Order: sequence, then structure tokens, then C-alpha cells
Amino acid sequence: MIKIIANYSDRIDKYIANNVPEISRNDIQELIKQGMVLVEGTRINKTKFIVAEGKEITILKVLEKKLTDVKEQNLKLDIVFENDDYLIINKPSGLVVHPAPGHYDQTLVNGLLYHFKNNLSDVNGLLRLGIVHRIDKDTSGLLIIAKNNATHNYLASLLKDHKIERIYYAICDGKLEDKIINIDLPIGRDKKNRQKFCVTNENAKEAYTTVYPIKYLVIDGKEKTLVKCKLKTGRTHQVRVHLAYIGHPIYGDPIYNKKIDDFNQRLHAKELIFIDNKGKEQHFEVDFPDIFKKEIN
Repeated sequence: MIKIIANYSDRIDKYIANNVPEISRNDIQELIKQGMVLVEGTRINKTKFIVAEGKEITILKVLEKKLTDVKEQNLKLDIVFENDDYLIINKPSGLVVHPAPGHYDQTLVNGLLYHFKNNLSDVNGLLRLGIVHRIDKDTSGLLIIAKNNATHNYLASLLKDHKIERIYYAICDGKLEDKIINIDLPIGRDKKNRQKFCVTNENAKEAYTTVYPIKYLVIDGKEKTLVKCKLKTGRTHQVRVHLAYIGHPIYGDPIYNKKIDDFNQRLHAKELIFIDNKGKEQHFEVDFPDIFKKEIN
């Protein structure tokens, strides 16, 4: 069973296909016909049903072969903090967060399964055990992993209400003006390239990023800027899309800029600030990866 909260309004089959990548749109349509998809506990029998923002979607059954392929793998995990309810992971660049079609092993979830067995939340299904939020494969930095469903639901509610402060650092092309930039532009999938997202008003989600220029750099004779980005929302590729849109794409980004090396985009989820389920304010921060550190010093 998979449960998710809709964070925008859309056709039910389209919303699930875009937000649960391990299930195809054809699979979702078949499951809807079988009565295996619920919204707020009510079975949905029409693929054209429009799910409203904030509603809970429950998928009672998924294709078993897609779930049983997830293996325990002894991957090294950089655990920044751990208690009985959650842990904070410093994810390296290059590590995929959870299995998806065509990539069922060597992901963070495979490593979590090895180290924590069944001591992980399953709110988001077996392919995303423990995963509260994600960062891109080639983005490094902090992630929250929930050990039980109560903690997961609590943390998910904080995310929905924008009460988890996520602070990223990036190296972007060019010299940004020495001022704070507020980018309030909706993001949706690029119709011309399904691997990309773009600023658009069509089937888009609200996206808000605040950019703070920190330091001017010169790399290989070209001007760059180290920026700090605070996210009010957490859309797929949000920082990458917003910085590219204003003409300052992230250095090394193979999708929205030019690939430089296998490290790819210089984007690091450096800080997380939130009040945990015990009422304690938590502030976690990790250093930059070595290649990133050399370029900004």
C-alpha cells in the first residue's frame, strides 16, 4: 500500500504517474478500474477524476514484481544524527535516493534496508522505505529518514506547511548582483524533454526560492558566484530550474547547463532546520564535498 498527499490539483492518474515513478500511468489506470485507488478513503473509478490539493491518495495494490526487486545492499551511509524516530543522512553526489524503473539497486533505499531492516517507515511504499523527501542523484547533502510511520507523517506535515528550512549552496555561472533575489515562479515538466522541468504556468506547481550571493569566484578563467538558496517549496529540480531561468545555471549541471565532469551539478543541501516530533529545535549542517570545497576556496 502507498499513501501520498496531493500537493496540487490534477487528474488522479496523471498525478500519481508524475509523483510515484515506480508505477506507470497505464498501471495506475488499470488499478483505478480494479478499485485499488482511494481518495480520502473513497474508491475512485474514473481515471479523469480530479484530485484536489491536500487530499490523501491511497494505492491499495501495486505490481508485486516491482516491489520484490528491492535488495538489501551493504552501502556505506554517512549518518549525521540518529535517534529512535529518525536519522539524518549526508548523501554523496552520484547516489540515487530510491529505486525506480531501470534502477533497482545501489540506491540509498537499498543501503537503508541493509542497515535498518524493517525499522523504517513504509508510508510511501516499499520502494521508498523511510524516505520523507528527496534530492537529485547528483546533488549532495542532507536528507531526513523516518524510522516509523508516526514520525514520517509528522515530518511530511512539516514539509507541506513549509516548516522545514532547507538551505542549499550552489556554484552558478556568471556574477550575480550583490542583492537578495526572490524567485516566485511555478515549475512544471518540460513537454519537449521529459527529463527536464521548466518555468511554466501549465500543469505547474508553485515554487519559491530565495537566492543570496555569498562569494564571487573565477573557475577556469570564468566568473562564477557561490550562492545560498533557501527553499520555501521543494519541487523537483527547483534550484536548478530557477537559477537557469534567471540566466545563471548551476556550474556542471548536465541537464540545465554543460557537463564538466562526473560530479555534475555543484549543488549541496547544506543545512536542515526544523522542530522535531519531541518539540526540540534541530539544526543540522554538513561541510561541502571535497571537489566543491576546492572550487570555493
